[in-house]
Amino acid sequence: MTATVKIDVKESLLASLRAFFKQVLELDPISALFIPQRLPMKNMVMPALVTDPEKLAYCDPLAPAFPLNAARVVARMTRRPTGQKIAVVLRPCEMRAFVELVKLKQGLTDEIVLIGIDCLGAYANKDYFKFVETAGEDSTAAFLQTALGQGTGPADDFQLASACRVCEFFTPAMADIQIGIFGMDTTREILVQANTAKGTDLVAGLNLAEAELPPGRREAIDTLLKKRTADRDALFAATSAATDNIEKLTTYLAHCINCYNCRVACPVCYCKECVFVTDVFDHDPAQYLQWSRRKGAIKMPTDTVFYHLTRLAHMSTACVGCGQCSNACPNDIPVMELFRTVAHQTQLAFDYQAGRALDEKPPLSEFKEDEFQEVVGIN
Repeated sequence: MTATVKIDVKESLLASLRAFFKQVLELDPISALFIPQRLPMKNMVMPALVTDPEKLAYCDPLAPAFPLNAARVVARMTRRPTGQKIAVVLRPCEMRAFVELVKLKQGLTDEIVLIGIDCLGAYANKDYFKFVETAGEDSTAAFLQTALGQGTGPADDFQLASACRVCEFFTPAMADIQIGIFGMDTTREILVQANTAKGTDLVAGLNLAEAELPPGRREAIDTLLKKRTADRDALFAATSAATDNIEKLTTYLAHCINCYNCRVACPVCYCKECVFVTDVFDHDPAQYLQWSRRKGAIKMPTDTVFYHLTRLAHMSTACVGCGQCSNACPNDIPVMELFRTVAHQTQLAFDYQAGRALDEKPPLSEFKEDEFQEVVGIN
């Protein structure tokens, strides 16, 4: 089923991708293209639904901007059939989050074609704004120069977001169409692989030249994977040491103000009503005084640690490590580090990987008679 073709890079990598996506949008079955788009009114990149091929002159899928995980937006767009087909361009972590939402009955894949590009990473929001001020209008070109090892520039002074530096899922394995950058000579060509029947049908209409997988691609991916995995394991060790008892965890989360930004930003927090914004935690005024008298002093607002523990219990099996929780925190609490550390162990325990496959049922969603025998004590 896999078909491999190539995009010839002529003017620049970004210009060639824009030409490719213009071709995709002009195909007969495609009604719209969902893709990161540079806003004309401000130098920021946000997801956009594009129906006019000429507007793709502003698309910027390689920009190191990641203001939100768009999985939940795509889930809302696909929750009911429209009779029209949309091509959807997502980062690998967005794609994995969307897979989880589909499994949780929050979206559908029937009318979309998922397109993914090897992910070069992104900056935290604050760093991206600073980077754009330094790099100017050609900020994506400046980022690519450093990210692809093609020279030095303003991007040398900025570091990828923590979540990106430890992400081992930087190729879009779940995509119908995968655009390969790693291990390619991006001044000449990039790879396009159709991994599904939907992807093959779409690629067939583009009249692109057939290609072979270059021998250096696998090596480049393996080298980066080795580094990312080592950095990830170091992060897990440091975070575990910093949170391995309730006192340390309380200190770790001491700056939490219960803004719930991390919940809002999380793509797999899908509940229509969260218990933390109901009257369950609207405590009686006398209760605060009672707690304070018992302990001598209490941190305000209360319930901050309980809030994070509840979120961990609720969604650690679905966490894709996109880092938007940390990106949204006004007090720079390393929420991602904590959630990825716990989620990694939780998913290992269930032999589950969030976003790995549509047909893989989420943990606890079905009864398994032989699961956790050492816990239940059944012989």
